[in-house]
Amino acid sequence: MKYLMLVCVDPDLTQRDIPGEPDVEDWVRENDAKGVRLMGDRVRPGSDATTVRVRDGEVLLTDGPYAETKDLIAGFDVLECADLDEAVRVAAGHPMAWHGVIELRPFWVDDNDS
Repeated sequence: MKYLMLVCVDPDLTQRDIPGEPDVEDWVRENDAKGVRLMGDRVRPGSDATTVRVRDGEVLLTDGPYAETKDLIAGFDVLECADLDEAVRVAAGHPMAWHGVIELRPFWVDDNDS
């Protein structure tokens, strides 16, 4: 099953070293080698976002992110895992799980995909 892993940070949180914290480059290498991480990248800050809506046939653009939230999306990864338990184990090994928030969202599975 595929999962979108949103890597979120709290901009007010002071970065500090935590004993036992994993290294992000090791996490990427390990999960790429296992074929669990299909792709991923950092994204620009919410201040660089553009929100697109169409209302009554008119395209409405808004600078900035869709939702006002404290945590900001810093990046994403697409994971291929056997189940949610495996996805949680992979996400818990990411360094940002130690400083921020990792959100896992399963992809929709079409009936034709099974």
